[in-house]
Amino acid sequence: MDVTTAILVLLLALLAVAVWYTLRWVRMRRLGGVSVALRWNPDRARSGWHLGIGRYQGEEFVWYRVWSLRTGPDRVFHREALSIAGRRAPVGTESYAVPTGSAVLRCDTEHQGPIELAMGPGALTGFLSWLESAPPGRRVPRAS
Repeated sequence: MDVTTAILVLLLALLAVAVWYTLRWVRMRRLGGVSVALRWNPDRARSGWHLGIGRYQGEEFVWYRVWSLRTGPDRVFHREALSIAGRRAPVGTESYAVPTGSAVLRCDTEHQGPIELAMGPGALTGFLSWLESAPPGRRVPRAS
């Protein structure tokens, strides 16, 4: 294989990846996704924010990482296993790593440990409504 063919193959592969990302992003947005930044293990000093799209699927909040080739969600949170421990504004450089106008929710999960979710005002209202509208018999502390 000569150099020209190798470069052409590489460019076609990069184009295919770019098309894949674009189609994945459009599909997630059209199916009701909202921009959500996620940080797992927030108590660790080197824990960073990851941008993604969150969607509600019945009793689950599923999160898709933006820069991933996975077709399925990267994280799944069950409503009954998720509780809000606190709420704050982004501090310092966090404001550059999370969606514009975000509030940061610290959540406790039964199986995945503590996480932090950052989302804008509209997405936050939807998330709190979804979380607080738990089925009868389950008491959820109010976070709003």
